[in-house]
Amino acid sequence: MPIDQTAAIEITAFGWVPDGAKGLVKDLRVRWALEEACLPYRVRLLDPRDRPTDYVQQQPFNQVPYLLSPDIELFESGAILQYVGEQAEALLPREARGRYAAIQWLHAALSSVEPFVQRRVLLDSIYANEEWAKLSKPSADELSGLRLRQVSERLGDRKWLEDDRFTIGDLMMVTVLRIADRGKLLEPFPNLGAYVARGQERPAFARALTDHLGDFDQTEGLAA
Repeated sequence: MPIDQTAAIEITAFGWVPDGAKGLVKDLRVRWALEEACLPYRVRLLDPRDRPTDYVQQQPFNQVPYLLSPDIELFESGAILQYVGEQAEALLPREARGRYAAIQWLHAALSSVEPFVQRRVLLDSIYANEEWAKLSKPSADELSGLRLRQVSERLGDRKWLEDDRFTIGDLMMVTVLRIADRGKLLEPFPNLGAYVARGQERPAFARALTDHLGDFDQTEGLAA
């Protein structure tokens, strides 16, 4: 759906990030969820190099996204995805088993997978020239590889984590695995690569990514 700047739901996003972070900033997760839920939203763009001084009162870690709606204010992408899922059965089943299966995968993606793959990717990007980073790679390879293998084995030949039903758990896991894919960590796990590709083929993801990247083009044009 086109972004509606009069919509009741507002999310924050950065209007500038280094090239390597484009397409991975966590507002993309929320945009995707809102698109899947068919909920209109507006975007408040922030400059990460000059954040408003009062923003930390809304997002205590001074990051994005932060969601503001008429009934709730939330930071942390996982909490926001659960909130969005509760507005749309398409993302979060109403029956207890399906609901908590989706929620457990949401948390697994954030707690059991993302820290390991993100750290490994950062060792080859932001910290590539640091001696300590070079020394850390063997252990980081082992831990990230273990987590990816475990997800791969659990996914098997399923379409989604819980068979044929796409949920907030899949949405979060795909966004986390996109980080691993950027760092070429998925090459030993073809079923994870195919899983990420399925997520990225969803029309809601395509719309969210287009808007996410388009905001950088817009602000960079203004800066020029």
